Amino acid sequence: MNAPGIAWISGDDPPDAFPPLDSACEEPDGLLAAGGDLSAERLLYAYEHGIFPWYEEGQPILWWSPDPRCVLIPADFHASRRLCRTLPKAQFQVSFNAAFDPVIDGCAGARYGEPGTWITTDIRQSYRQLHRLGWAHSVEVWQDGQLAGGLYGIAIGKAFFGESMFSARSDASKVALLALCQLLVTQDFAVLDCQVASPHLTTLGALLMPRAKFADLLRHACHPATRAEFWPDRRTCATEFLPLRK
Repeated sequence: MNAPGIAWISGDDPPDAFPPLDSACEEPDGLLAAGGDLSAERLLYAYEHGIFPWYEEGQPILWWSPDPRCVLIPADFHASRRLCRTLPKAQFQVSFNAAFDPVIDGCAGARYGEPGTWITTDIRQSYRQLHRLGWAHSVEVWQDGQLAGGLYGIAIGKAFFGESMFSARSDASKVALLALCQLLVTQDFAVLDCQVASPHLTTLGALLMPRAKFADLLRHACHPATRAEFWPDRRTCATEFLPLRK
C-alpha cells in the first residue's frame, strides 16, 4: 500500500479527529486515515460523516471514504424475475436482530478465492457492542430452521450503513437485502450505504454517488442521530417482502 503522508489518529484523540474527506487518497481510493480505535463514539461519528473502517489482521485500523460511493436507494432495489420466481419455492423466512452474533460470524467466514477476512476479532467485538447499544442490526434468512444467510450494518437516523452479508444457501443474502430495503422504505430511509461497488450490487440496483453528494445526503439523513426502534420481532415469510421494482 503506497499512501505517504496519511493522517495518523491516536487512540487518545477525540472521536471527531478525522481529516477532511477531500484529503483522502486517490490511490488507494478513499484511504483517509489510520490508527485510532473502534470505540462506539468514534465509529458512530465516522459513519455519520461518510467514513468507515476496513483493514486486515496485523494492520493498523484504516479509515476510508471512497469517491464515488456505492449506495442503494431502498425503493430502487431490483428484484430479478428469477428471484421472484424462485423465492416461493425456497421457503425462506426472515427475521431481524434475532441472531446478530451468528450473522457477523457468518460474514467473517472464509470466502472462495479470498485468503482471509477484514472482519477481525476486534471488529466483531466492537460491532457486537454497537448492537447491544441499539445501533447495529442484523437481518437473518432461515431455511429448514437453519441460518441460510444474512447481513448486518448500522442505522443512524434515516441512513443504514451496510457492512457485510453472506449466503450459506443460494440467494439468501439477496433475500436479506430485499427484506431490509422493503422495511427501510416503510420507515422513509433515505439511503442504504454499500461502501464499495461490485457487479453483484449493481445488479441489485446500487449506483455510484459522488462523495460530496453522499456527505451532504448524510448531513440531512443522520440528523437527528436517532436509534432505529422499528424492527419486527418475529420471523416472517420471505415472500411477504415481494415485490419491489423488477
